[in-house]
Amino acid sequence: MFEISTEASFSAAHHLNCYEGPCENVHGHNWNVRAVVACDKLNDIGISVDFKTVKTALTGILSELDHSDLNTIFEPRGLNPSSENCAKYVYDKLTVSLSGAVCRVVRVEVTETSGNTAAFYK
Repeated sequence: MFEISTEASFSAAHHLNCYEGPCENVHGHNWNVRAVVACDKLNDIGISVDFKTVKTALTGILSELDHSDLNTIFEPRGLNPSSENCAKYVYDKLTVSLSGAVCRVVRVEVTETSGNTAAFYK
């Protein structure tokens, strides 16, 4: 099994619903996202999947979130825009985006502040 990962970032605002504390107020983050994909084998030149393929798919998804209010994206789906829900959202979208590739999404990590990361994986 081979794994590769790539990272990208986006800036967005959100507020946490039903949270008691400063995060219940609208605030923003420079979010960092790391996506890990796995492949069973290498191609003829020794590559599992091109980093560019994964990075392009990831940045496309993050461009939808960049400079947005995450509440307007997550609340209609019945979700609080937590880091955990952001990680699952990106995981699900990336899985669809890479469905024709030779790899599968293994894990997505979302860091909203230095040292604070949430991940989603199956």
